[in-house]
Amino acid sequence: MVGVVVTVVATALAVGLTNGWGRTEPAPVASSATSPPAAAVPTVPVVLSGTDDAFIQLLIPMNEGALALIDQLGTRPADADPSLRALLGELRTAHQAELRDLRGLLAAGNVPELNIHEGHQMPGMVTEASLAELRAAPDVEVPSRAAALIRAHLAQTVVLCRGEQTAGGSPELKAFASRIQQARIAELSALDNRLGAPTATSQ
Repeated sequence: MVGVVVTVVATALAVGLTNGWGRTEPAPVASSATSPPAAAVPTVPVVLSGTDDAFIQLLIPMNEGALALIDQLGTRPADADPSLRALLGELRTAHQAELRDLRGLLAAGNVPELNIHEGHQMPGMVTEASLAELRAAPDVEVPSRAAALIRAHLAQTVVLCRGEQTAGGSPELKAFASRIQQARIAELSALDNRLGAPTATSQ
């Protein structure tokens, strides 16, 4: 049964990519890093399509990887980059809330959580290898490396949220993906415009 579910999720993920998950059109820039209100966890059952399931099963480990990065940075010198540290604190709170709601949607859809991407090199996912590289990096290089990892994570989440809104089936999840997308756009703007950030960023 697990093998069947994994196959369905993997197929749905491929469909999602075909229908827009790989698009990289420029996103509108938000004026604030304040995240939109988190979606309320449904109190009634929801129907999740294969693409919905694939979206959730990918976004959960992506958020967990970002949280692992944030936690690891907490062990480095506190004055390395105060503006980045403050932003990461906000991201921690937002990502933890999103994980709660994503798992709530899985439960409402009666779908088990499956970490089908464990060990995979997915775009925007913070891996154990990247965390190990960051641990080995000199303190002076940590802020820029961490910011690059976070930026890749935020940008890829925008792509995934667009794909869910295009190809997903659940109205509840599509609305949630829209809120996450707007939050990520604001977070990217805050990351690129924070005090001490490079004057030019790669797109």
